[in-house]
Amino acid sequence: MTFSNFSSRLFGKVAKCNFPSFLQKLINKAYVKYFDIDMSEFKQPDEYLSLNELFTRTLQIQRKIEDEFISPSDGKILELGQSFDAKDEKFAFSIKGFTYSLNELLKNSYEDSEFKNGLDYVNIYLSPKDYHRFHSPFDMQILSATYVSGELFSVSEKKLSKVANLYTKNERLILKCLVKNFYIWLVFVGAQNVGSIRLSFDESIQTNANKGNFTKTYDSLFLNKADELGHFEMGSTIVLIAQSKNLSFKPLANSTVKFGEKIATFL
Repeated sequence: MTFSNFSSRLFGKVAKCNFPSFLQKLINKAYVKYFDIDMSEFKQPDEYLSLNELFTRTLQIQRKIEDEFISPSDGKILELGQSFDAKDEKFAFSIKGFTYSLNELLKNSYEDSEFKNGLDYVNIYLSPKDYHRFHSPFDMQILSATYVSGELFSVSEKKLSKVANLYTKNERLILKCLVKNFYIWLVFVGAQNVGSIRLSFDESIQTNANKGNFTKTYDSLFLNKADELGHFEMGSTIVLIAQSKNLSFKPLANSTVKFGEKIATFL
């Protein structure tokens, strides 16, 4: 086990500790102040019994859900665009000037024929201050969940500029989904200090749990737009990948998005 994996698991355990009330309130308020978190949609910091409860906080005010294809989470769009070919693989940019292999990222969750017309991608970085839950971007059928073990490097912009192909090195959970008549992949990338990634619809699957790689398929699992999919137990990254010529993405790189905002229209 590498240091980043060990420290992340240790941090996850500490974050779940319920400290004495007075101390926990101080910890929570200090965390909110340090990261400048807007708590207007959530319970107040002193109402959470642990840091983990604060990290995984649920909305207390219902968000407006815009039309068409929405952002699955809050965060910052580091990069988006269309895949390009190199060495018989599809590549994307993590940040400007730095690439990663989509084939390697998606591992065992695709068939080669599904890539023939290219792929569109969006990288959404969730910082420690962001709302950590993620949701269905549209009505969809979940076909499979693939877990890939790996490192837990930080996925900050600074780290992405230093570690080549970083997303493909990190632990990740991949959902293959059917939206209308095309496939999308939602890739939840683990990162340093992420206690785990959990799915709301399948409690048997969680990352950072000393499990080997696996794929679990689902026969009739349907979610409606905006339904909760799961949560990170700290900040991380979501890579959203779609078969090309199905969506037109609207945001720009380095823009911020909120869960519920429209990020693409259907072609």
